[in-house]
Amino acid sequence: MTSLVSLFSRPSPLRFSKESFNARNATVYTAYDPGHPPPHPGPQWTRFICLSDTHSQTFQVPPGDVLLHSGDLSRLGTYDQLKVTMDWLRSLPHPVKIIIAGNHDLPLHESWYETQYHRCGFCTNATYPVSRVTIGQIPSHIRKLVDNENNGIVYLQDQQYTFQAKDGGRKWSVYGSPWQPWFGGWAFNYTPEEAQARVSLIQEVDILLTHGPPNTILDTTLNNQHVGCPELLAHLSKMQKPPLIHCFGHIHEAHGATVRVWDVDEATKTNSHATEAPSNHRNKQSSETIMVNAANQPIGPKAFVRGIRVPCGGPGFQPVIIDMLDSAQR
Repeated sequence: MTSLVSLFSRPSPLRFSKESFNARNATVYTAYDPGHPPPHPGPQWTRFICLSDTHSQTFQVPPGDVLLHSGDLSRLGTYDQLKVTMDWLRSLPHPVKIIIAGNHDLPLHESWYETQYHRCGFCTNATYPVSRVTIGQIPSHIRKLVDNENNGIVYLQDQQYTFQAKDGGRKWSVYGSPWQPWFGGWAFNYTPEEAQARVSLIQEVDILLTHGPPNTILDTTLNNQHVGCPELLAHLSKMQKPPLIHCFGHIHEAHGATVRVWDVDEATKTNSHATEAPSNHRNKQSSETIMVNAANQPIGPKAFVRGIRVPCGGPGFQPVIIDMLDSAQR
């Protein structure tokens, strides 16, 4: 961690720009000076810091009220890799920290791991006796490392959670789902035939964490394909009250943020369709979701600047800051 902090603090060809936009109830920062992040707007606001796809890398994270991590905590989900991440997250000052797994966090998908561990390059007690060598790869031990109330970190796997970021403050609801469409048979994958049943479990909440993106929203790959989940987008579009924030990752090269506007049919109070529109053209009867692809591990053309490899969390892949009014309503 020290070397990355020093990288950010000394003169470097890697320069941080400033990019932000305003939504109805929030301000979103996708680029900023990590040494001098934008000031917290005040007691009527909650600052959310969005991370994803950190893959056991550590870096400078701006302070805030709530830290959200949308999965791929590690490279392959080994005990040592996840311990690096959990130790790092525990060291951060955010009062509330909520995380989910991703397709790289292999043993956290226990039913998958029981039959597929042989593909991962390390073993479990399915074939070897428990020892100091193998105990780190037993899913139950790895799960205890991540899903442990002593961490001060909330781990969600197809679960809902309610929290307060401040004493006496607003109660926020969040749902976490580590799943994404079929991707080479990795952990937490689902087939097109399984998609509707899987995403239908997602509940209406203030904040949604998924590992994979919805279709056509910050999901464009290097070969210009949309690989997000169509059923997830359809499910969101049918919600009476879509989330205020939807944070995901998985497609690293599509890092960024946008606003999705959901037009509401006043006769039935249901979502009729969704569009993306600038803030000055939004219908007063519509609701909106701040969509964030928070992937921090650089991939693609933005991963190199003048021949210099951008580090995890560096320019173009920074944690996304969302300042949300506590009075915001879905």
